Amino acid sequence: MAKKVLYLDWPCFGKEDILETFSDFGFQTVFFFHENYTERKDAAFDEAFDKAMTDDIDFCFSFNYYPLVSEGCKRHGIPYISIIYDSPQVAVYSYTIINPNNYVFIFDSELYQRLQKEGIRTVYYMPLPINPKRIARTLKTTPAGIDKYRCEVSFIGSLYHEDHNFFDRLKGVNDYTAGYLEGIMDAQRKVSGYNFIEEVLSKDIIAEMQRVTDYKVDRYGVQSLEYVFANYFIDRKITQTERADLLSAVAERFPLKLFTLDRNAPVPGAVNMGTADYYKEMPHIFKHSKINLNITLRSITSGIPLRCMDILSCGGFLLTNYQNDLMMHFAADEDFVYYEDKEDLLSKIEYYLSHDKERREIAENGFRRVSNQFTYENCLREILELVFPTDK
Repeated sequence: MAKKVLYLDWPCFGKEDILETFSDFGFQTVFFFHENYTERKDAAFDEAFDKAMTDDIDFCFSFNYYPLVSEGCKRHGIPYISIIYDSPQVAVYSYTIINPNNYVFIFDSELYQRLQKEGIRTVYYMPLPINPKRIARTLKTTPAGIDKYRCEVSFIGSLYHEDHNFFDRLKGVNDYTAGYLEGIMDAQRKVSGYNFIEEVLSKDIIAEMQRVTDYKVDRYGVQSLEYVFANYFIDRKITQTERADLLSAVAERFPLKLFTLDRNAPVPGAVNMGTADYYKEMPHIFKHSKINLNITLRSITSGIPLRCMDILSCGGFLLTNYQNDLMMHFAADEDFVYYEDKEDLLSKIEYYLSHDKERREIAENGFRRVSNQFTYENCLREILELVFPTDK
């Protein structure tokens, strides 16, 4: 049955893809935006939302989860469907997450399991979807300056030398805390597939970090200080140093192109290409790079990052760090390849740059699997069967 959707229209990845899918399903989309959409409480947002909500709206949709939207949908008695692609996503620790109208889809199985263990039944696990039709249309074109996108090895992503680097706010901590933080970060860098940072932050360490940052937990949520400092401060710092270290090692031995916001990225030997447009340029980069690197943000504990799905959906060869959820849905060395440490990363780059046929076969396998199983059509169909079971 055709639906009418209220769509929260904030600047996000996936907008073109979900809107195309809504259209393919015969849905009518009503666009809604209010500048205070990220707040936890806001009367102006509530008023605007209530005006936008008409009797014939069947559900509200957004990428990522927003408590104000959930509360608005609860007032009007309609489902709120949220697909989360960012990590960390502190909003899931809002008290509103238990609203019975919520259908929140999380791509990280470990976060999903953690919330489920807390008795939260409004969250669901689902790998992030892709839109092969849109990508195919993009790849049929040959943009001017196609050589820009041809790479031996490429990396697209942040190096966290921009505004996201919250760790530098901790410079005033005492010597013991500074040494402790360096020690646990060094230990975590040596471990893939398991994140222990939150577990090893003692009350004394947290108190010292809180002293210099004056950070206070949002009173409208249940997120702990351990969660905030681990995910927003420490994990990003680990990712910053890890990416700089690994990419510098790669650039020392192989031709490497970086596509990143940071024009002053500390990666000697790499060619910094600046930013790449998500819709117009990234598919060409993924397709025309012999090896596409993914170095996962450490706060994504087990999930398959959007970058991995994007690479696979463009027929690109994916070389990534180990993630548990990748192993759940794809076959290592058949659909993608993962590295265990720096030496293994360099060894596998060398191997696959010199084994074209094997590399191309793996890329083709990954493309077929992601295109068959993880499309927006499949994703939306599964969601609708859950939210509107009587429509079957």
